[in-house]
Amino acid sequence: MLTSKEKTVQAIDTKRVFLFSEGAKSFEGDRKAMREKLGGKGAGLAEMTESGVNVPPGITVLTSCCREYTDNGQKMPAGLMDEITSQLSHVEAKLGRRLGDTKSPLLVSVRSGAKFSMPGMMDTILNLGLNDTTVESLIKMTNNERFALDSYRRFIQMYSNVVLEISKDVFEDILDDKKHKLGIKQDTDLTAEHLKELIVEYKVIVKARTGNDFPQDTAKQLAGAVEAVFKSWNNPRAIYYRNLNKIDHNLGTAVNIQAMVFGNMDNTSGTGVCFTRNPSTGEKVLYGEYLVNAQGEDVVAGTRTPKKISEMAKEMPKVYEEILLTVKSLETYYRDMQDIEFTIEQGKLYLLQTRSGKRTAAAAVKVAVDMANENIINKEEALLRVDPMQLNQLLLPSFDAKDKEKAKKEGRLLATGLNASPGAAIGQIVFSPDESEFLSSQGKKVVLVRVETCPDDIHGIVPAQGVVTSRGGMTSHAAVVARGMGKPCVAGCESFKVDLNKEEVSVAGQTLKKGEIISIDGSTGEIFKGTIEKREPELTNEFTTLLTWANQTRKLGIRANADTPEDAKVAREFGAEGIGLCRTEHMFMSQDRLPAVQEMIMSGTTAEREKALAKLLPMQREDFKGIFEAMQGLPVTIRLLDPPLHEFLPKYEELIEQIAELKAKGDKGAVLKEKEILLRKVNELHEANPMMGLRGCRLGLLYPEISRMQVRAIFEAACALKKKGIDVYPEIMIPLVGHVNELRIARASLEATAKEVMQMEGVDLNYKFGTMIEIPRACVTADQIAEHAEFFSFGTNDLTQMTFGYSRDDAEGKFLQRYIDGVDNNGVSEKIFVDNPFEVLDRNGVGKLMKIAVDLGLQTRPELKLGICGEHGGEPSSIAFAQQIGLSYVSCSPYRVPIARLAAAQAVLNPEERDK
Repeated sequence: MLTSKEKTVQAIDTKRVFLFSEGAKSFEGDRKAMREKLGGKGAGLAEMTESGVNVPPGITVLTSCCREYTDNGQKMPAGLMDEITSQLSHVEAKLGRRLGDTKSPLLVSVRSGAKFSMPGMMDTILNLGLNDTTVESLIKMTNNERFALDSYRRFIQMYSNVVLEISKDVFEDILDDKKHKLGIKQDTDLTAEHLKELIVEYKVIVKARTGNDFPQDTAKQLAGAVEAVFKSWNNPRAIYYRNLNKIDHNLGTAVNIQAMVFGNMDNTSGTGVCFTRNPSTGEKVLYGEYLVNAQGEDVVAGTRTPKKISEMAKEMPKVYEEILLTVKSLETYYRDMQDIEFTIEQGKLYLLQTRSGKRTAAAAVKVAVDMANENIINKEEALLRVDPMQLNQLLLPSFDAKDKEKAKKEGRLLATGLNASPGAAIGQIVFSPDESEFLSSQGKKVVLVRVETCPDDIHGIVPAQGVVTSRGGMTSHAAVVARGMGKPCVAGCESFKVDLNKEEVSVAGQTLKKGEIISIDGSTGEIFKGTIEKREPELTNEFTTLLTWANQTRKLGIRANADTPEDAKVAREFGAEGIGLCRTEHMFMSQDRLPAVQEMIMSGTTAEREKALAKLLPMQREDFKGIFEAMQGLPVTIRLLDPPLHEFLPKYEELIEQIAELKAKGDKGAVLKEKEILLRKVNELHEANPMMGLRGCRLGLLYPEISRMQVRAIFEAACALKKKGIDVYPEIMIPLVGHVNELRIARASLEATAKEVMQMEGVDLNYKFGTMIEIPRACVTADQIAEHAEFFSFGTNDLTQMTFGYSRDDAEGKFLQRYIDGVDNNGVSEKIFVDNPFEVLDRNGVGKLMKIAVDLGLQTRPELKLGICGEHGGEPSSIAFAQQIGLSYVSCSPYRVPIARLAAAQAVLNPEERDK
């Protein structure tokens, strides 16, 4: 006998279409299962219906049907439309209207809804069910000819674009031409007669483009719309968005078919979007926009500039009060900030969707901390509510207030639009998303300027420094996408007259061409000509509070990679507990030291090298003093010289060219001889594969005087500060060890130098010698290496290169992106990688080697300190793995320290992520 729960599961497994009214009950409140099966939107509609909120009835087609459609070569699942028709009959019975009925027609919307929110990435159709006959019935039902014809005009345009694949711009051009000829600005100024003419013109376009009349059979309309939503799961912008946000391509989308309510019926009707808190700042205030006598797409698409929702308190006071009460109950129920779509039909409020609202990093932090303080969630949940990578947004610069005021006095303020997404951006104007993508790939900084953006523009929005639109509001596509990425956006800047054909914008009596520089302030909505000085961000109390909670929770230590006192100071300010990697080669690269470094390289004997190194010693000593002082008693891990020597000499090709020019001029003096000597040395140092050549500990073993000079400088600096009462904890890291004997010999020689300095100075220091684990052989012989190392620091960048056999520069330039996007397998695109292994640690390969090294190392030396100092040390998934295998700390760039602190706390709270 099956239990009641087993019967429920069995029924769910066979049923493919659910009424909104049965969704929550069928899944017995299992939100995770509901989101997976019904999608986020379908789950939300089911829960809202269950809670008693006024939701137009409808049905949801499961995400599994989309997967079946895709797996079957884009063929509709057998019998699915029959099941949809059967379930839709319950909606028809409830409302007393039927799809295609000539007397009382039902109109529906058809929308996507995946497990994870993908705003604007897939397709939507409104007013489905209208045809030449039902539009007449709608006129009689509503006694409003203009409304019915406007709805039919919209439906033809939307259906033709989404299902028949005719560009929406074709219809928009016809609409704009009509308004221009009539001398009107707003769609709402079009009369019923004007709309009849547009409908005829739209149908002519459909016939010309498809060879068929616009479909009149409402059942075929519905089947076409459902299939179009399934198909849109794999449109280019949806795939791009999923790649960007690391969403599984195999999830599929649900389809929501919902009875229409009409915001475009009259001036007591409207549509809008609101957030229960400000999605830019996190402030606890109702935030949103609405339009009177409009449909939802008008707000989201940005075709009209909407009103702030606070204005509704005067225009529709009863509805406004109802919205306030409803949104409060929804936020309490879902325990998170909500993004709500609503429609008002002749004074009656309907909710069409609620979901967790997309928000900026600043808002995410404030909402999480405020909700914890309001006892809506606990501190642990607050820590899990913020994506660690979002914290990057809080560290972005803004414009200097004085320089902004100066620019205003100079008349450089061009316009002020809506402050849709905070931050400061400077770049040259581009009008095309394609050009934005291309120029950004060339290292140029651009600001994308559009009349309005649509989901197809995402490839140009992502690389741009910021976005400006002349139409649209705070909840338009551009605003939502930019906020999600932490990218500045100014929307609805109507004084920006954008001409995409001429690639110019007219504003404030000026004409700006493509390529001219503008500065945009997404926090204020201001746009300036030319550049404005930026300043560093100021972190909020909520930011400090959240990271304090993270410190109370995490187990991993957090260090920073820093090569200068300035970097070290920033790292300390962001909460670093030491330096995990100080790269000494960066100190050699400055112009005042390069001559001494090159003199050392050109030396033919040890004595000559030591003479050159004597010039570098005081410089290195002062470098280390500055870093030790900045860290104020925290440990500092210093990696001895790692790169091959040829990196400090001019490039071979440059020398050849310079020598040829000198000879061509007849120059036979000292300069030519010097260049020729340099060229011979470059040839002498040339290696077929420098990454695996004479570098790291190998260089120090062949030329021990180099490493000894560095160790002497480190310990002289440390002793000097210790005498001043400043605690110093140097950790000497010997790089690129592959065999225990390399480390044994190197450490013996260098520790002798360290002891000599301490004895001479009369100072005892607490120091350590260790190694960077970056060669696979070091991982599998870590038990031997640990006999001579007091710490291991995993250099995961080189370890990844060595494990895969990739040169990172070549791999990322030649084939790695194809591996991530997909390669051809008999006509099917298949991914090799989900993530770039140089960005997200490869747990199954590199990770296994690390685990072997950890286990072997601890067997030999139980007190062994273990850390990561590669770029992975600031990546949340990699940090979670570091927690899993028992590392002591992670080290990352100074500006990633806050990310690492939060990610380390989440690794403790979210073991599913840690162990995946």
